[in-house]
Amino acid sequence: MKTLLVTGYRAHELGIFDQKHKGIVYIKKAIEARIVPLVEEGLEWVLTPGQYGVDLWACEVIIGLKKRYPHLKLSIVSAYLHPEEKWKEDKQNYYRDILKDVDYYGAVSKQPYHGVWQLKARDDLLLRKSDGILLFYDEDAGEASPKYFKQIALRKQEEEGYRYLSITAEDVQSIADEEQRSLLDTY
Repeated sequence: MKTLLVTGYRAHELGIFDQKHKGIVYIKKAIEARIVPLVEEGLEWVLTPGQYGVDLWACEVIIGLKKRYPHLKLSIVSAYLHPEEKWKEDKQNYYRDILKDVDYYGAVSKQPYHGVWQLKARDDLLLRKSDGILLFYDEDAGEASPKYFKQIALRKQEEEGYRYLSITAEDVQSIADEEQRSLLDTY
């Protein structure tokens, strides 16, 4: 696999409303744990829609991994121009800081938000340009925005051999529990 799409929950879908939430650390560790073996097998590009949540946390992970794996490239493909404009200032600054370290940034539609068709066009492009997906989504936690990606990716897996990888809330909780056990063992 040369190109991986990474996406999942928006921050608010996880009850996360700022960058100080303790769960972000564990989500990023879960993403890294899934991506490192792929990079070592030849992964070259990570694509993401760049929405506030899993997408941008994955960008942070990739930016960090680029120090160890300089061949690794990162791309954000948004649905429309300036998706961050309506975000709070701290989130806008966070997004713009990440943009400084991406290898490619583009918007599918060269205009501001006009409709759902822009999001669908972006998602179709990202799925078409990638060999597989790493999706943070847990149906047991209830339906949310990543549901569409899961349905399409599983169909592509069946029809084209598209690779479907997932991270669940249980995976993230397992990492958090392991860290807590390690901390207790050091005392």
